[in-house]
Amino acid sequence: MEDESKLTPQLDFCLRLARAYATIGRRMDAVLGGHHGLSFNDFTLLLHLARAPGGRLRRVDLADRLGLTASGVTRSLLPLEKTGWVARQSDPRDARIGYAVITAEGHELLDNALKTAAEVAEEMLLQADRDQLDVLATVLAPLAGPAR
Repeated sequence: MEDESKLTPQLDFCLRLARAYATIGRRMDAVLGGHHGLSFNDFTLLLHLARAPGGRLRRVDLADRLGLTASGVTRSLLPLEKTGWVARQSDPRDARIGYAVITAEGHELLDNALKTAAEVAEEMLLQADRDQLDVLATVLAPLAGPAR
């Protein structure tokens, strides 16, 4: 399409957001992977677990927060379990319910990776001031839900 004026402002925003997300993901993957052996998706997963009460979430809740399917979250958890950053925990009252729990090693890794990710985010958003970021957060909140 040669005439970009046919894009609505909403569609233009969505397209730019998708491209920005891909750019952020590639940059975070490169830096987090190089420094911590962690992908951006793994980092996000560990962050959700760390922020959850008791450092644990039911797998279905974790899938919801990550925007993954139940099988997708299971595939994401397997390597983190093998490295000892995440553990499985069953519910003593209902064996059908399984939890993913961040381990002490996972917390330590996440603490270090948080500093790295914050530096990358600051570098990538150098040109945005606090007011602009607040407006964007307000626009994205209904789409992404609360930052948990």
